[in-house]
Amino acid sequence: MKNSIFKLMLIGVMLFGTVAVYAQLPSIQYYRYNDLRGWNVFETSKEDTVKYDGFKVRVGGGFAMQFQGLSQSNDNGLTGTDNGGNTVPLDFVDLDNNMTLPTANLNFDVQLEDGLRMHLRTYLSSRHHPEAYVKGGYMQIDKLDFVSPGFLSGLMEKVTIRVGMDEINYGDAHFRRSDNARALFNPFVGNYIMDGFTTEPFIEFRYLSNGFIGMLGITNGRLNQEPVPGDDGRVIFGKLGYDKQMNDDLRFRITGSFYNSSDGSTRDYLYGGDRAGARYYSVLHTISDGSIGRGPSDFEPRWNPGFSSHTAIMVNPFVKFNGLEFFGVYETTSNGGDTGGGYDQIAADVIYRFGESERVFVGARYNAVSGEAADGAATREIDRTHLGFGYFMTKNVMMKTEYVTSKYSGDGFTGTKLQGAEFSGVVIEAVIQF
Repeated sequence: MKNSIFKLMLIGVMLFGTVAVYAQLPSIQYYRYNDLRGWNVFETSKEDTVKYDGFKVRVGGGFAMQFQGLSQSNDNGLTGTDNGGNTVPLDFVDLDNNMTLPTANLNFDVQLEDGLRMHLRTYLSSRHHPEAYVKGGYMQIDKLDFVSPGFLSGLMEKVTIRVGMDEINYGDAHFRRSDNARALFNPFVGNYIMDGFTTEPFIEFRYLSNGFIGMLGITNGRLNQEPVPGDDGRVIFGKLGYDKQMNDDLRFRITGSFYNSSDGSTRDYLYGGDRAGARYYSVLHTISDGSIGRGPSDFEPRWNPGFSSHTAIMVNPFVKFNGLEFFGVYETTSNGGDTGGGYDQIAADVIYRFGESERVFVGARYNAVSGEAADGAATREIDRTHLGFGYFMTKNVMMKTEYVTSKYSGDGFTGTKLQGAEFSGVVIEAVIQF
């Protein structure tokens, strides 16, 4: 107990003793700021608020560290079979209160021409990889003046084109999730149970006019791909919505998104495309994971339906009235194979922000997933609740504390390590982002 208190005090000293000195960062056109100004920003605006005055490079990054105090359990006496056919116990590992591996990002945002910019993000440190590696990048086109001055200017006042190898714009939840060390836009520590996030080669066209949003994109559904037969899958995704600041007090937004994949070797990484790993460390790991032929997963406790092809739909309402915010998720995904099956997800975030520039916030999230792996299969249910408190020490530095509790139920988990599984506890996270 004394060690835990000391560690908490150490985190507090490190946080409140942090002094960040930043060079003057150039302004970039059609850009989501990586600090407090980017909170509740979804797609980038079509407002041309930055005058183009030549080539610019904006270097940014993020750093996040956590103190985890979680406990977990499952039904007593569960067993599995290892590679040699031997019976092994499936008891969860014991968790200790301790620091976890810090994560870090490096961002380059480059103004190439008027209305033309590039984004590149590298994971310097992540849970899933010990080495630095590129998450992805894209080129965003908001003007075609580089073709010729004024070329299709009337159309481009409302159209944005993005092309690259990066996260696709399916749903609105990916704008609020933690992306490795980019955790400042997430009011909680954990992401949603079915985490609709993937990095793939894509091209998308977005139309924005008077609050109305329309977007259509295509990808091959691959994280790694080769120009060979069998790697020929296709995914179509899109979004329709409305986003309007009704008056000084009220903002309303609602969007509906879809994702439809073919059965042509798409691999479908939609719920398993985050190579950085999940937020809670060693959760749902058993003492026998290594002996049953697969090491502990860095991506638990998120849930991946594992369908080879599917159709997913997500609806996201968002309302902000003064300091009170509501963000919702309704999502359904169905198996595109012959066996059928599907899962539904609901989530509701309620956040209240107050103080100078609304830098202090409290909130709660309820998240639930239920469904079947195939038609007629037993049901699986996952419930998760988050209670959080956060404070922006500056526009670039945030500290947040979360209490999380999660339970697994349903006959679909019978005989697996998730039979009777649950975990709960407190996680403290510090984020620096610029």
